[in-house]
Amino acid sequence: MAFVAVNPSGKMLMGKSDVKSLAHNNHAMSPAALRLASQETVAGVVGPQYQLFSCQVGLSVGQCYDPYQMRHAYQIDSLINAGFDGTGHTIVIVDAFQNPNLVSQIATYNTFYGLPPTNLTQFAPDGLTPFDPNDGNMVGWAEEISLDVEWAHNIAPGANIVLVLARTNQDVDILSALRYAVDNNLGDVISMSFGEDERCVGLPAADLLSAYHDVFVAATQRHITLFASSGDQGAALPTCDGNSWSKAVSSPASDPLVTGVGGTELRAADYCLPVLGCDPSTHPLPGTYQSEIVWNEGPFGDFSNFFPATEATGGGFSVLYSAPAYQQGVLHGGKQRGVPDVAYNGAILHGVLTYLDIPGVPPGFYRFGGTSCGAPQWAAITAIMNQKAAMREGFLNRGIYTIGTDSTLYPASFHDITTGTNSALEFDSSNNPVTVIGYSAGTRWDATTGFGSPIGSSVVDSLIANVTPSDGQAAISGSKPKPHPRPIVPGHMKSN
Repeated sequence: MAFVAVNPSGKMLMGKSDVKSLAHNNHAMSPAALRLASQETVAGVVGPQYQLFSCQVGLSVGQCYDPYQMRHAYQIDSLINAGFDGTGHTIVIVDAFQNPNLVSQIATYNTFYGLPPTNLTQFAPDGLTPFDPNDGNMVGWAEEISLDVEWAHNIAPGANIVLVLARTNQDVDILSALRYAVDNNLGDVISMSFGEDERCVGLPAADLLSAYHDVFVAATQRHITLFASSGDQGAALPTCDGNSWSKAVSSPASDPLVTGVGGTELRAADYCLPVLGCDPSTHPLPGTYQSEIVWNEGPFGDFSNFFPATEATGGGFSVLYSAPAYQQGVLHGGKQRGVPDVAYNGAILHGVLTYLDIPGVPPGFYRFGGTSCGAPQWAAITAIMNQKAAMREGFLNRGIYTIGTDSTLYPASFHDITTGTNSALEFDSSNNPVTVIGYSAGTRWDATTGFGSPIGSSVVDSLIANVTPSDGQAAISGSKPKPHPRPIVPGHMKSN
């Protein structure tokens, strides 16, 4: 994770070497963030009632988005304006460790943006690990919790949110939290903003990956929708010993019963302030969609002068799962499960505004990026969809691929991302560069952004029309992972 303060001129207050050291520390796989300096706010002259940041008005490197911009970019505001805000439905967020100031933190955020209170319930089925502000791993997960809860609420402000906290981020503890959420039927949809190389899931159990899959089977049978982020280092993931990198896909996003969420770099309209010389009569509304490319910041993509190592959407092909029936004929000849299925904005320098108040982290607003941004927001869209359908839609992947192969429904429901790559350059434990050549975007499905990002009301209506109750049961058949060698060390999930 990179914490980079930005001054009003938009210049980074840290150099590239500082970014590299911060982005690859102990919690490197937690959601990437850029801190906004307190002096970066600008007065909302002829603008909203809340303050704006310089990255919302064209005075900073890249852009940043508040809840109202993001809703408008993906046309979710039309659903909310029509009364579909997730009311009566529940989003379950699974994370690790804890965020001790979460309740007061989200209250501050909601007050700042004029959002309704968050109806939040927290469970720690195996107990909480005491929070240590000097433990970078714990701090990174607290940041992940902040991002997940705030942005699920931003998109579905009427939905209930249940946060289930694993005791640690060890595979066995995350599994226990997931099992608790499913066994107790805590909600309609589960968001998982974490992952690791699918080959590393294991120990102390003999076949922990199959145990995860069994929980996903149980969830699918209960018509619980599952989302997982696809990873933040492009086509690369850390090796199981943590010493290097290899080409791989992330579990749980690679499970055929889970909808994998990749990342894009969204360009949407800034706020237009006359005091800054902008003419509102000719400027699009804040958040108006302009374009998207594959999220890749670093040597193979945008902003390489700020990111010496890659921050990019995960994606590729599983070595443990065969291509499920819903993907056959779509993967351009591929025979293994392809990841991701869909995408959402995940770029750091086009990131979402998130408020933090965590011991060990200076309180304030941050720009957050990562595929972590997409999983909770897709979960929120699903809560809205379930409200509109007056039922749990459940397993979505077959419906997504039906839409993606329909020449009429697809362009109305998804933004097809056709530019970019998820090739990556990372550094091993000896600081040697490791290059992993990934995949390129193309028309319709590809292994960087799946079928692309959502077009609000259209994708909701298309899914309601094309998802059937029997889809999940059909997908369960033949979806179990192949046997594979046990990893040499206990596995642990990293927040994406």
